[in-house]
Amino acid sequence: MQLSRRDLFKVGLFGTAALMLPAERVARTQLAIANRMPQSRLPRPFTVPWATPPVLSPVAQNADTDFYVLNQVQSSVEILPGLRTDIWGYNGITPGPTIVNTRGRKAVVRQICALPDVHPTLRYNVWTSTHLHGSDSLPQYDGYASDITKPRQFKDYHYPNNQDARTLWYHDHGVHITASNAYMGLAAQYLLHDPLEQALPIPHGRYDLPLILKDVMVQQNGQLVIDDHSQSGIYGDVILVNGRPWPVLDVEPRKYRFRVLNASVSRSYDLALNTGEPLIVIGTDGGLMPHPQPVSHVKVGMAERYEIVIDFAKYKPGQQVVMTNRSPKNNIDYDTTGVVAAFRVGATVTDPADNEVPADLNPNVRTMGLTAADAKRTRTMRFERGDGHWTVNGQTWEDVVNSGYKLTVANPGLDDVEIWELQNNSGGWFHPVHIHLVDFKVLDRNGRPPESYEKGPKDVVYVGEGEKVRVIMRFENQVGRYMMHCHNLVHEDHDMMVQFEVGTGGPDPILADAARDLSQMGDIVPRVALSTGRQ
Repeated sequence: MQLSRRDLFKVGLFGTAALMLPAERVARTQLAIANRMPQSRLPRPFTVPWATPPVLSPVAQNADTDFYVLNQVQSSVEILPGLRTDIWGYNGITPGPTIVNTRGRKAVVRQICALPDVHPTLRYNVWTSTHLHGSDSLPQYDGYASDITKPRQFKDYHYPNNQDARTLWYHDHGVHITASNAYMGLAAQYLLHDPLEQALPIPHGRYDLPLILKDVMVQQNGQLVIDDHSQSGIYGDVILVNGRPWPVLDVEPRKYRFRVLNASVSRSYDLALNTGEPLIVIGTDGGLMPHPQPVSHVKVGMAERYEIVIDFAKYKPGQQVVMTNRSPKNNIDYDTTGVVAAFRVGATVTDPADNEVPADLNPNVRTMGLTAADAKRTRTMRFERGDGHWTVNGQTWEDVVNSGYKLTVANPGLDDVEIWELQNNSGGWFHPVHIHLVDFKVLDRNGRPPESYEKGPKDVVYVGEGEKVRVIMRFENQVGRYMMHCHNLVHEDHDMMVQFEVGTGGPDPILADAARDLSQMGDIVPRVALSTGRQ
């Protein structure tokens, strides 16, 4: 039995890798599927209480920067009641701790890779690369896929936090193993506030909650099933919200703001309420929309974020409101994947403040004010399947690596405005396309206006089968090389990822600040002008 071309590539690129032969890998996957937890033994929906990930406190602060430390470790946690599951988590939990910062204060996050040398079942050598998704970070801090951190190494990531308030998230981006690393649990939210957003009378504090979606499949022994369905995607039969299966949340009869993040590897969702009441979308990937958009449903591709307000004042005390999943095309669905979570409405409002949705939310037109007439040029980006690879304009990440990381699909100038036509001419799959560094505006979809819930700044757009989506963006804030890829992480791992370069002379994303051995790890910040971390 010969190794695949991709396995040989991994061996050649990163040295001797512990890789099982394909036949052995298939046998292990088939055994895991055969031992899959039967539906009859899964917890009944809405019997597990809602959970909210903890907020990470900085270990130190100075005049303009907050400093954080995260350990990437394998741990055993309870996902299904009564069972322990091995996961990979930031500080040993999944989702990982939420990082909360304010525009104008920088952050340094030390990521320590304390994972096993070899994946416990897939038997690949382990490395990570942490991407703060939605940040205009320098190239060497953007989680460039081939800028890897191996076990017993660490890297300090510097984040400018100079953008509008928004829901970001940090997740693994290690070259060719992103899907399994993320599926194992390496994902969490990162919130950025600013004075404008904080002054609005929209829900804040305990009425502003993460809703992190992920699907998994679990064996009877509690361990995860990892099956990529012939390199098309990883799909589970258990829907998790903030790491809990189909949870229930007790709510007051007032408005709540949910920061929806699709952290699934391959599954998209189409969210709605079983009551037929609207979801009020107030924010997208890049922050608050200009105006709120009441919609009957929201389709959420992988890595997309939507801030959704639900008004529970419309319901009777004791009523249970269910968030359903209508499931877009091209997913692998199960009897259990049609519902997400439930909300049990109480009788009393304990705090009536910040209980509005103003007609005007975000006056910043830097992105949403762009028009086609502002574009300096238009480029076409074709997302296709060919020669056993997922490709973009016929290119793959393997081509990028083999070029010495020089090959690009575009070289816009700093502050140039461009339109990119994202095309998916194939049938059978969709591609949530993520363009690093920038916020963009969706101009149209197959010549028609974007969906109402897309009328805000975005960095991921859902490109369904047979669709052409035009987006417009300004390439600003940084120069250098950045990635564009499908956020079906299985497609990304099998090479549907390319790079573009903004301007010239940017920092090298691999060499400018490479990971270092733990033996070189000193204090995260000099012991000068420090205060203790916030509690």
